[in-house]
Amino acid sequence: MSNNEKLSLIKDDDARPSRDEAEDAVRTLLRWAGDDPSREGLIDTPARVVRSYEEFFSGYDVDPEELLKRTFEETDGYDEMVLLKDIRFESHCEHHMAPIIGKVHIAYLPKSRVIGISKLARLVELYAKRLTIQEKMTSQIANALNDTLQPDGVAVVIEAAHQCMTTRGVHKPGVSMVTSRMLGAFRDNPSTRREFLSMVGTPTTCEGGLV
Repeated sequence: MSNNEKLSLIKDDDARPSRDEAEDAVRTLLRWAGDDPSREGLIDTPARVVRSYEEFFSGYDVDPEELLKRTFEETDGYDEMVLLKDIRFESHCEHHMAPIIGKVHIAYLPKSRVIGISKLARLVELYAKRLTIQEKMTSQIANALNDTLQPDGVAVVIEAAHQCMTTRGVHKPGVSMVTSRMLGAFRDNPSTRREFLSMVGTPTTCEGGLV
């Protein structure tokens, strides 16, 4: 995580609003929407919303460097692609706080170290459980893995539907957005990039255009 990114996150619990303050904020929004937060159906809604936010945004409490610090060097010289695909995630758009739901494909070419595959899924979860945009999340996952393992290459593709454009605004359901981040051999070697994209079954477009 960069210094700027660290500065942008509230790590000190004393700097965060209290649970009571958070629940009061939800009551304010309910009143602003035109409803009565004291009526029976809404009386427990502020507490429920705050509990759900704790789950939705739990990624702020996890350090990617700490998550990825344990790696393995006993690979018997394995240097072919490691791919974990179809990692489902739910996130929230930082512009409208609307859900983003999709899947992530992650691949890397190990140089000397590998990492447990569950850590790849947890890395996706870490960045998904924050307010974000898909482009940023794609880069964060790839950069964190590249910085930790220093492999010969990293590739990340995310396919997702954004409810900020399906349930509001232009109202276009059935639309998905595809983003990619290619580093090392996946950026420099077209055949390596094609192999990855064929394995995950995504359109043959990525950074740099057609492959």
